Order: sequence, then structure tokens, then C-alpha cells
Amino acid sequence: MSEVTEPAIAGNTKERQLSWFDDTLLLGIMAVLAGCGLIYEYLLSHYAGRILGALEAAIYTMIGLMIVSMGIGAFAARKIRCAFTGFAVLELAVALCGSLAILITAAIIGFSQQLPLIIANTLGLPPDLLPEGGAIGLLQHLSEYLPYAWGVLLGLMIGMEIPLIARVRQSLCDEHLMHNAGTIYGADYIGAGIGAAIWVSFMLALDIQLAAALTASFNLLAGFIFIWRFWDRIRFVNILLLGHFIASVILLILAWHGPSWEQGFNNLLYKDNVIYAKSTRFQQLTFTERLRGNLMPPVYSLYINGRLQFSSEDEHIYHAFLVHPTMEASARHDNILIIGGGDGLAVKQVLKWQPKSVTLIDLDHDLLNIFTYHDTDMPARLSQVLRKLNGDSLNDARVNVIIDDAFNGVDKLLKKHQHYDTIIVDLPDPSHPDLNKLYSDLFYKKLKELLSADGALTVQSTSPYHAPKAFISVGKTLSLAGFNVNQYHHNVPSFGEWGWSIATASGIHAKTRLSQLEQLSIKDDWLTTGLINGAFEFPGNFYQDIDKIKPNTIGSMQLYQYHQQAWLENQDVTLFQH
Repeated sequence: MSEVTEPAIAGNTKERQLSWFDDTLLLGIMAVLAGCGLIYEYLLSHYAGRILGALEAAIYTMIGLMIVSMGIGAFAARKIRCAFTGFAVLELAVALCGSLAILITAAIIGFSQQLPLIIANTLGLPPDLLPEGGAIGLLQHLSEYLPYAWGVLLGLMIGMEIPLIARVRQSLCDEHLMHNAGTIYGADYIGAGIGAAIWVSFMLALDIQLAAALTASFNLLAGFIFIWRFWDRIRFVNILLLGHFIASVILLILAWHGPSWEQGFNNLLYKDNVIYAKSTRFQQLTFTERLRGNLMPPVYSLYINGRLQFSSEDEHIYHAFLVHPTMEASARHDNILIIGGGDGLAVKQVLKWQPKSVTLIDLDHDLLNIFTYHDTDMPARLSQVLRKLNGDSLNDARVNVIIDDAFNGVDKLLKKHQHYDTIIVDLPDPSHPDLNKLYSDLFYKKLKELLSADGALTVQSTSPYHAPKAFISVGKTLSLAGFNVNQYHHNVPSFGEWGWSIATASGIHAKTRLSQLEQLSIKDDWLTTGLINGAFEFPGNFYQDIDKIKPNTIGSMQLYQYHQQAWLENQDVTLFQH
């Protein structure tokens, strides 16, 4: 920055008075920039979480890093001798970094993941000899921290904004010194609140690169307005103005082409060809296609936030074990409740039992629409495959879809005095505090009120192999809620070893009921009574530490902590969510 000090203010007291227009303008700029700063925090943390996993940890880490960096930036602002010139340069830099951060990160991460394949193809190496260690492995690992590096850089610059605006006000009028800091911080806090509201109500549903470009445009607009108003106080003003115009062109290009470029880089993270991706209000959905020879049908997979949700090749195994043991253990099959499962795959299996009604509660309206109707943005072949895969179950007249958070949706069902013969809980793993409460003793007690006395309930319970403490904790939490609980597991090739917890409200345990089966009540090409009974067997030492494992009481976050611990211990093993 220039070493030239603020231009001296000559003249009488009247000339030293800060006009209401300038004061309002500066405070308005500060409020807008505060909102932009908060949105940058959310954008970077959500990108890190949606692409690399562990969304909650990414959000907390990003916010913590940016707050510390903002504090350092506030101190560093003292080294900028000309506040007017410094602020104009700063907003240009923030706009460029904020708009390009995600795109550059996606490009580097995508390239690092493809580099082993590029080298192998160049040198003619076989697939089992891909160069993935050493410097390449280090590059892949370090690239995952790029969003945090951008967060630190943006935090440093954002932290300079308040001190510089305060010095601009001070240089315009010394009489405002008494309330200078309080007034600026007031505008900052209000602006941050407005930014949070904009993020929640509007930007969550936008493509993340488009949201970054839109946010950066406000930084650039603030810079333009500041240059226009204080033209004579800014050094190198013509160069800065040209820089702002060039940045405007870059932002227009990023807003128009950036989302597709960013998605193209993200697609490099998947081994199969990405044919459709959609960012919903709650999650990032990615569909892949793997073509196979010998007239075999392609394999389609859905990833949510970068983690596998299902593969068309073996989803029937998972859903058969989720649904049919529960239905067999229930005395009746008239009214069924499914919590989660917005893809309709569990509903398809339930409809084999000819129920009178099926109620499904899911939060993501966009996800439900993809599996219910044809999205015009989606390839026609994918839409046809998805509805064939779920048997067009979500359009069945017997199915009632409720779009709501499961915690609130269950309360509404209780108020209506509803009861269900079978309840199937097919929620994502408890990788987020909001999901953790849906695995709590309080939530399970609510489900017990909804379940008929002779009914059965099953909860998908993560992997007993990769996350044994979390798996056992789900069973103990159901027991604490008053259920008779058994747990079972089976290998699903795309996921590895997976587990479920089955429970009854009264009478004999579900395992005992199922052991009396001679054959299944419905026809299934995969599942047999032998596979069901064998699924309840675990290694002899599997439950040896059960007394040390705690149930997930409401507010304890115990299951979330078990799951996070397992995630950290298995960095090289993908923990898939459902």
C-alpha cells in the first residue's frame, strides 16, 4: 500500500463536518460488506463440507479461522497509510478472491485427483499401479485444505474493512470520534444479520459458484461507489477504476459460465461419469453413470454431499434388509410410516406387502421431485431409470408424502393420534447435530407412541465394521426409549458391511419372531429366511465393550461424537451415508 498519509483536510469547521449523506453512505457500505463477509464464511465452509464431507466440522473450522484472521487483519490495517486508497484496493481484492476461490479450489482438487490417472495413462501403467503416494498423495491431501486457506486470506482482508472505514470517517470529521467505533460496529452487526438471512432464505438454493459471484459483485459495487464519492482523495484512482471494470467483466463471466466450470471440476472427483448434479437447499446431489459392455445395463449412483447414497447395482440388497425383516416382524401391514427415504426405494419394497397406506416424511422437496417427476434439466434417460428403479412408487395413490423435518413431522402425526403397524427409519448417518436429534431417545420415544403394540420398527444404523460404537449406541438408545432391540448386518458391495436395528414395542423380540419364519411372505429375488437369520450373528467379541458405550440422550450429542470419531479414524475408508 502507499505510504502517503490521508489527505489533509483544510478549511473551517463547516468543511470538517461529515455530511449526513457521506455518513449514511459509509455506514451502508459497511453493512453491505459485513453481510458479504458472513456469506463468504458460509460459502467456503459449505463447499468444503459438501465436496469433502464432514459438513459440521467444516463450518465450525471455517468460521473459527476467519474470525481469528479478521482480528489479525484489523491489526494489519494500521500499516495502510492511506485509508481511502487502501479501502478501494481492498474491495477489488476481496471481490476477485471471493468470486474465484471456489472455482480455483475445485480445479486444483479435481486435477490432483486425476493426476495419478493422467500419469498412468501417459506411462502405460496398469490400474493397480496408479501412482497415489509420495508427492502426489501429499498434493491430494493438501488440496483438501484449500478452502481454509482462502478463508484465512479473505478473513485477513475482511478484518481490515472496519478499521479503514473508521479512519475514513475520522478524517472527514473529528467530531464523530466519540461514537465512531460504536456506530461502525452497529452497522457491521446489522449487515451480518441481513447477510445471514439472505443466505438462509435465498442463497442456500443457488449454485455455490453463482452465489460467490453474486456476493463478490456487492464488494465491487461498494468499491465503485466509494471511488465515485471520494475520487479526489484516492491515489492511482484511474488504475483502480480500470481494475474494477475488468473485475466486473470477470464476475459476469463467472456468473454465466462459472457454475458449469465448477461442476466440471467437481465431477473429476468421481470415478464414474457425472451426468446430472443439483444443489438443493439442504444438500448437493450428484448422479453418476457407469457404462458396461456385453449389453449389460449402466450402473447409476447417487451421491449426497460427495458420499454414496445408493448404487443401482446393489441398492436392492440394502432396501430388502431395511424393509422386509421389519414387515415380517409386524403383525399387520396396513399403515406404514417411512422417515427419510426420499428416493422412493424403500417405498417400492413396502408396496410389495399391499399396504392400505404409506406415509413418507422427507425434508428435501427437490430430492423428492427428482424421484417423482421428470426434471427438465435432467437427462431423460436418467429420469426414466430413477422412476423404474423405485417402481414409480412415489406416484402410487396409497403413498402420502409429507415434506417436513422428521422431528416436527412426527409431532404433527402424534397430534393427529396416528398409529402405524410398521415404522422404517431411513435417515442419513448422524454426521450433523440436526441429524443427531433424530437418533435420540426422545425421538425414539415419540416413534414408540406412533407404533402399534404388535408392530415393529427398524432404524438404519451405520456400519458396524467402520463405526461400531455408533452402531451399538443406536441400539442402546432404542432400548433406553423402551423398545425390545436386536441388531443385524449384511454386506452391501457398494457400502461394505452395513447394519440395522430392529425393535418391537411389546411382546417377543423381533429376532425371535423372524426365527420362526419358514419362508418369506412376499417374493424377493435376493432375500431369504436363511440370510435374515444369519444377519443377526456377530463376532464373539463384537459387544464386549457395550457397557462402556453410551446411549444418545437428547442434547448429549453422544452419537454424533461416536460417528465423528469413526470418521477421523477411517480417513482412508469412505463412510457412506443414507
